[in-house]
Amino acid sequence: MLIIGPPGSGKGTQAERISERLGLAAISTGDIFRANVKGETRLGIEAKKYMDAGDFVPDSVTNKMVRDRLSEADVQDGFLLDGYPRTTAQVVYLDHIIAGKDDKLDVVLQLTADDEELVARLLGRAQETGRSDDNEAVIRHRLDLYHGQTEAVVATYAERGILVRVDGIGGIGEVTDGVMSILEDLLKVPVVNGR
Repeated sequence: MLIIGPPGSGKGTQAERISERLGLAAISTGDIFRANVKGETRLGIEAKKYMDAGDFVPDSVTNKMVRDRLSEADVQDGFLLDGYPRTTAQVVYLDHIIAGKDDKLDVVLQLTADDEELVARLLGRAQETGRSDDNEAVIRHRLDLYHGQTEAVVATYAERGILVRVDGIGGIGEVTDGVMSILEDLLKVPVVNGR
């Protein structure tokens, strides 16, 4: 399962909640990048220059990281991938990884939200957390990248018939409940009640 959406749409929060309820490994490329930046690893130093500018980390770095992560034992019974793929080239690479595991994607969940709402959310988060990659110019640049590149990813999964769109605006619990209701119907699996 994938979760896709513009920066600030609540992907990370919803990914954690969904993975907990479904018992899936949650894999966030953003969390992995930030951990590497904090640890000042070679990957982190390289990734930081792109992240600070609001740009995507190059496919060569991101693809290897995702491939390595999807080979770990905790994803054998399923996973929820947050933050990848972001480009059509990454879709092709992910298809290759999944085909090699003789598996398939069941659903791609897209959280939607208005750009101005997202800018306000991210500026608020920047004030609370002090994230260096959240200022208005960088936020708007990241939204432009999302619209310019990631929407092609969304279109690809829509053509495959596995895309589900959910409004990401609202209370966290409200959005989660809406997502879980859709997933229960779509995947025909009981959902653990997280309340």
